[in-house]
Amino acid sequence: MSLFTVKLDYFCSSTYEGMESILRNIRTDLRLTMNGVISASMREKGINYRMNFGVDILKIKEIAGKYEPGSTLAEVLWKEDVREMKILATMLYPSASLTKETADRWVMGISNQEIREQVCRNLFQEVAFANLLVNEWTKDEDEKIRTTGYWLFARLCIIRSDVMNQIEIDQLLDDAVNDLKSESLLLRQSALNALKFYGRISSLKAETVLQRVSVFENSANLLEKEMHDQLLFEFGYTG
Repeated sequence: MSLFTVKLDYFCSSTYEGMESILRNIRTDLRLTMNGVISASMREKGINYRMNFGVDILKIKEIAGKYEPGSTLAEVLWKEDVREMKILATMLYPSASLTKETADRWVMGISNQEIREQVCRNLFQEVAFANLLVNEWTKDEDEKIRTTGYWLFARLCIIRSDVMNQIEIDQLLDDAVNDLKSESLLLRQSALNALKFYGRISSLKAETVLQRVSVFENSANLLEKEMHDQLLFEFGYTG
């Protein structure tokens, strides 16, 4: 056995042991801050994980602050079917290290709205190619991926990201209005939020949104009319 092989085996072993130590510490942190009431409430609402400690987001953020961000640790946490570990993964993945390929892989692993919101807020909105993610995901055939695309777009509107100028706005608005007719509540709501937050940027953008949804004003579909009225109210057109 060569000296190089011995050193490599030692490096791999020590790296593995170091990762296991970090994971043990994280599990301990979660057990010490668990909230059974919140965990049970989530299960009752159909939010199921292999394990859910019911830890609130602020406390999860405090726990994240104890550990060095790194893509390897984040990947390990993301693969766990544990609510808090998935959220920690979104906080501990360095945005500068995230590739588009990894983002495309992660988006397929989003299991519920809370994880969608956390990964968009903590990670996806911070990458330089966020516009590419929005442009592609909002056109995807998979409704869950489109839902994430709209939610990410809303986040970019909220933080007034520079990449907004590189988003295919006309296409996105058309797609969002079309998805307001979806039977999926989550997709419908995310499309509506995308329109709301885009319209909040300026009165001109609000007018653009209202023009797109004007066909809903006298719709026989009560849900379509309600969403039209919500947008009117959102932008201050109370009549």
